[in-house]
Amino acid sequence: MLKVLLQKNDVHYEWISHNRPIRTAQEGAAMLGIEVGQTAPTLVLKSEKGYMALILSGSRGRIELKSVAELVGCSQLKMAPPHEVEQITGYTVGSVPLAGHALPTILDRELYRHASIYGGTGVGTNTLKIKPADLEKLNQVIAFLPALPE
Repeated sequence: MLKVLLQKNDVHYEWISHNRPIRTAQEGAAMLGIEVGQTAPTLVLKSEKGYMALILSGSRGRIELKSVAELVGCSQLKMAPPHEVEQITGYTVGSVPLAGHALPTILDRELYRHASIYGGTGVGTNTLKIKPADLEKLNQVIAFLPALPE
C-alpha cells in the first residue's frame, strides 16, 4: 500500500530491508549508518479532537506533549495506547509508516536539516528513505514543530 502511494505521487524513495526490527533512533542510526537526527519515528497521539500522527526527528529525544497540544489547539495530547494505534492505523506501535496512515500529521522541522530521512513502512524489517519535502507532500500536515536551536 505504501509503495503504491509513493509511486502514484512520483516520489523518489529507497526501500531498505534488514533482518530485525529497529527499536530506537540510536539503533536505527547505527544499523543504517546515518545520523540519529535522520531517523523519523511516527508516533500516534490522542486528543479530544481525535488521533494524529507526530513524525519526529530522532535528535529531538523526549517530546513535551503539552507544547505540541498548544501548537495544534488541543487541551491535552497523550500517546495513543498500543491497541488503539493498531485499531486506528492497522499497524503496531513501532511500525506505523511515515505516510499512508491517513492521520492528520505534525511534522518536525528538525527533519528538514537532512537531505533524506528514514522511518517506518508498516513492516518492522523495512525502512523507508525519503526526502522531508516528499514526506510533507504525502501527508495531511496540520502543523510543524519548530526546529531545535543550533
